[in-house]
Amino acid sequence: MAHFPKPAEGSWTEHFKIGTEPVSYADSISPEFYELERDAIFRRTWLNVGRVEQLPRKGSYFTKELDAARASVVVVRGTDGEVRAFHNVCRHRGNKLVWDDYPREETKGTCRAFTCKYHAWRYDLEGKLAFVQQESEFFDVDKSKYGLLPVQTDVWEGFVFVNLDPDNTTPLRDYLGRFAHGIEGYPFHKLTQVHKYRAEIGSNWKLFIDAFAEFYHAPILHAGQYVAEEAAKIKKYGYEALSYDIDGPHSMVSSWGGIAPPKERAMVKPVERALRSGLFGPWEAPDIGLTTEQLPPAVNPTRSKVWGMDSFVFFPNFMLLVWRPNWVLTYHYWPTSYNTHIFEGTCYFVPPKNAFQRLQQELAVVSFKEYGLQDGNTLEATQTMLETRTVDEFPLCDQEVLLRHLHATAQQFVRAYEQPVAPAPAS
Repeated sequence: MAHFPKPAEGSWTEHFKIGTEPVSYADSISPEFYELERDAIFRRTWLNVGRVEQLPRKGSYFTKELDAARASVVVVRGTDGEVRAFHNVCRHRGNKLVWDDYPREETKGTCRAFTCKYHAWRYDLEGKLAFVQQESEFFDVDKSKYGLLPVQTDVWEGFVFVNLDPDNTTPLRDYLGRFAHGIEGYPFHKLTQVHKYRAEIGSNWKLFIDAFAEFYHAPILHAGQYVAEEAAKIKKYGYEALSYDIDGPHSMVSSWGGIAPPKERAMVKPVERALRSGLFGPWEAPDIGLTTEQLPPAVNPTRSKVWGMDSFVFFPNFMLLVWRPNWVLTYHYWPTSYNTHIFEGTCYFVPPKNAFQRLQQELAVVSFKEYGLQDGNTLEATQTMLETRTVDEFPLCDQEVLLRHLHATAQQFVRAYEQPVAPAPAS
C-alpha cells in the first residue's frame, strides 16, 4: 500500500507519460553521444556558475571552467555595479586572460582591470580593450574592435547564470520556468554562511544526477548513517516521495523526512544528540523571515505536515535543495568526459551567532560529505559495469521517474541539435 497519494493513473511514471519499459544507459557510456551533448546542451542552455555574494563589490570577479562547453569564463561586477561575463580569452594571441599559478584552476579576486600575463594587453571591467603594449608597433589596430567577447549573463534570485549560445533568445527566467517562478521570494540572500565540496567523479554526469533525483536508494546505501534499530525500521518502510513534478526539461521531488529534531533522540547517533544537528540540518531552524507555512508555493507544494525537503533539477546540471530547517544545498555536475565529471556540493546557512551554532552547521556539512562519498564511489562502480555492456536494459521503479525524464531530456536536446527544423519553403 502506498504511503502517500499517487496520481489517478496509478503511478507518477504513467501520469507523466514517459514510458514504463526498461531503459538503456547507452547515453552514459558513449564518447560520441557525449560530444553531441557538449554542443547540444552545454553550449546552448543557461548554466549556473555562481552567486552574487561572490561579487561583493565593484571589481570583484571569479572564473569558471566549463570544459563540457569548451569554454572558460570570467564573471565580474563592473564599475556600474552590473554583473557581466566574458570569454576568458585575450584578443591578442588567445592566451587565457585571468588565472593564477595554474591555468586550468579557477580563481577569484578583485581588480581595476584585467591584464594579460603574456603581453600586458589590458581590459577594463566592462570588457573594453584599454591598453596595448607598444601600440605603435601594430598596424592601425582599432582597440574598439578587440574588446573581450561577452557571454550572455543574467541573475535569478542571486544565482548567476551564463548562456554561451550567441543566438539564444530565451530569457533566463523563461527558461527556468514554473518551478523557478514558484521559488521566487525564498530568502537566499540571508543564507551567506557557505561550505563547499568539490570532487572528481569517475562517472557520467547524468548518473550522479540520477543518484540525487531519487531517494529509493537511501534506506539501503546510507543505512550506516543511522543507528542500527532505526536503519532496520527505515529499510522495512522503504521510500516514497510526497510528490514529483516535471516542467519542460526541469523536474522536482518533494520528500518527507528531514524533520529536525527527530521524534525520538534514540533515533540518531550520540554526536547528533550532543550537537542537536545532523544531515537534515540544525534542529533549531534559524529565523529567515518566513514560517514553513509561508514558504513560496513551489516549496512543499503539497503543504504536507511531514514535509522535509524539496529537490529541484534545473536542466542540465544545477540542483537546488530546500530543507525544512531553513538551509539550502546546491549540486553542480560539470562533465569533463563521457565517464568523468566534477561534482560540487555547496551548503548555505544563515550565519551562526555563536560557536555552538557553527558546530551544528559543520556537523550537517560533514554528514552531507559522508553521504556524497557513499554515492560517489557507488557511481564509479556503476559506470565501470555499464561500460562492460554486459546488460543493456534496466527496469526502473516509480520512485525513479525523474531518471527517465533526465535521460529522455538529454536525448531530446541531442536529437534537436542533429535535426534542426528546416526553414519553411518560400512562398
